Amino acid sequence: MRKQPRQARSRATVEAIIEAGAHVLSGLGWAGFTTNKVAETAGVSIGSLYQYFPDKLSLLEAIRRRHFDHVLSVIRDSAADGKPLRKFAQDLVRGMIAAHSIHPTLHQVLLDEAPSDRGSRAAHASFQAQYLNHYATAVAAYRKPRKSADTETVARVLSSAVEGVIHNAARRGMLDAPELQKQLVELICAYLSGVKTA
Repeated sequence: MRKQPRQARSRATVEAIIEAGAHVLSGLGWAGFTTNKVAETAGVSIGSLYQYFPDKLSLLEAIRRRHFDHVLSVIRDSAADGKPLRKFAQDLVRGMIAAHSIHPTLHQVLLDEAPSDRGSRAAHASFQAQYLNHYATAVAAYRKPRKSADTETVARVLSSAVEGVIHNAARRGMLDAPELQKQLVELICAYLSGVKTA
């Protein structure tokens, strides 16, 4: 960002710009993502946008980081307070679906269309490390002891399973399907409780 917002009004303006940017990016893809369109959607002048974001790449990074922060908070909050395994799984699935329902195609655009530079790759690497760490913390808390796999491996498998189901559901417009949510909760519970299937 060109400058950090200090006052509540400035923070609200920046948040409105980032939210509008996510909306435009999700709806129009990278090809339709312009600072003029974002400013219009946010209801601010282009000068106000440029006061905080010097170009659309800096705005893209703010959108990307906000999405990362939202996903990380879902995982962290789901495993908080020593809740039972099923409650953890339900909270995790609901939270992940909510995070990806705001702008269902945003994640796909961020991965497949939007450019990345060294800074964005570093931010993604940092996100991945924190993401896996949060899952590993949950695995350590909820998994029944198994000798066949270490915590990090189980965390990688679990995070990949949840991520794959959520992202595929988003692409197919199925995030609100109750049966999909139910089955994902069952998958998490079965995997972490050590229930063996045939």
